[in-house]
Amino acid sequence: MSTRPPVPPFTRETAIEKVRLAEDAWNSRDPEKVALGYTVDSRWRNRAEFVNGREEIVAFLTRKWHRELDYRLIKELWAFTENRIAVRFAYECHDDSGQWYRSYGNENWDFGEDGLMRVRLACINDLPIAESDRKYHWPLGRRPDDHPGLSDLGF
Repeated sequence: MSTRPPVPPFTRETAIEKVRLAEDAWNSRDPEKVALGYTVDSRWRNRAEFVNGREEIVAFLTRKWHRELDYRLIKELWAFTENRIAVRFAYECHDDSGQWYRSYGNENWDFGEDGLMRVRLACINDLPIAESDRKYHWPLGRRPDDHPGLSDLGF
């Protein structure tokens, strides 16, 4: 069995670290890499879609990033307990017609003792935006440490 530090019980510092590691993984847009942060039998609710296990996670993320182009994400800690973390997030992307979106959401995460996520429950709302309204302009990949976070951007 693999371990994915930081592991529960979380402190404020380790919860913030866990959130940033998840953000970094998702910004890689690598479904296989992202899936390694979840248990093999992880359960997701993402909007109205239910995903079960790593294989379905990889398939879901592959579909997602074929539709959501130039995807950039920021996550922020909202609350935590010993083995649960709540985050809020916003991401920007465009579709194949060039329409940009900013999607806002909240996630509830539940972790096993190994630090792998067992449950991910996500609620997400999409807002069409003009390209000139974009706020995320870093090169694709990891958000730079000096880039403003959600609270800094007023999101």
